[in-house]
Amino acid sequence: MAEGANEQTGLQTPDSRLQTPDSRLQTPFDALLVVSFGGPEGLDDVMPFLANVLRGRNVPPSRMREVAHHYELFGGVSPINEQNRRLINALRRELDARGPRLPVYWGNRNWHPLLAGTLRRMRDDGIRNALAFVTSAYSSYSGCRQYREDIERARASVGADAPRVEKLRAFFNHPGFVNPNVERLRAALEAVPAERRAGAHVAFTAHSIPSAMAAGCEYERQLLETCRLVAEGAGRDDQWRLVFQSRSGPPTQAWLEPDIREHLRALKEAGASDVIVAPVGFISDHMEVLYDLDTEARKLAEDTGLNMIRAATVGTHPEFVSMIRELILERTDAGVPRRALGTLPPAHDACPADCCLSGATRPTS
Repeated sequence: MAEGANEQTGLQTPDSRLQTPDSRLQTPFDALLVVSFGGPEGLDDVMPFLANVLRGRNVPPSRMREVAHHYELFGGVSPINEQNRRLINALRRELDARGPRLPVYWGNRNWHPLLAGTLRRMRDDGIRNALAFVTSAYSSYSGCRQYREDIERARASVGADAPRVEKLRAFFNHPGFVNPNVERLRAALEAVPAERRAGAHVAFTAHSIPSAMAAGCEYERQLLETCRLVAEGAGRDDQWRLVFQSRSGPPTQAWLEPDIREHLRALKEAGASDVIVAPVGFISDHMEVLYDLDTEARKLAEDTGLNMIRAATVGTHPEFVSMIRELILERTDAGVPRRALGTLPPAHDACPADCCLSGATRPTS
């Protein structure tokens, strides 16, 4: 267990170095850029948004329409943009109160505010060197490298005077991510009738990716470490499993399994009465949580008589917001420790050239 951990609860106590505002920090960075996936905010946005997401991929029109229907069920509005606004507002308050007092910008990969437009505004504001917080806790092509590629593509479109952008590290095992997930899981377990609580199963979920992509990154290993840490912190050392959701692509392509729906069926067949679904692969309750879990998986659970309780994501939990500040301080103050729970080391800051390659381009030996 990492230094500063509370041995009774498994939760990490804040480091005293990170509690006091320090306006004396000398940093080469002059802004923070929050980078996220983006989502439509009305019915007219849905198809253009999906066209951005699927650009360059051979996706049948029927599949695009199927995904569009998921958004249309909710008025064409993905919750992800509003959730990012709330996170950014909380982060601004955190930085204003405790420093470093960096301006916070926001750019998305697939919908407004798009990265290129945000980087142009940053350039016009005189920003030269920015840190980027990507709303993905894990290392994979789609969760890390693709964001870095899109940032560089946006910089190229802005031109030679575009701000330089460096990504903050993946935070899958940072106590500021693990601890809030422990709290969310504990709260969900409390919703199970007391007499059945000990027998409740926990299904940790994350977005599935192609098996070939997973073979070239630490995604699955990091997820398993997060699941173990959260389960142990909530006193659920056993009766949990990592499962996957939201897969796409042709049926002939292997993706990480089992799927959440298959797992729910298997639990019911094995005699389970209650299951907590904890989406630790996501930081907020966006569309793939809202539809794939709260709609599809919940309907299956109801149809089979399985009591499903969905744990909340970290969202704007104060410790998670403070973690983002801490990740900034790691890069701006050599005295700030790089904290991590569990057996895996903190993720690297600078990604190697061959880090998290897509399975389609990963070299073979």
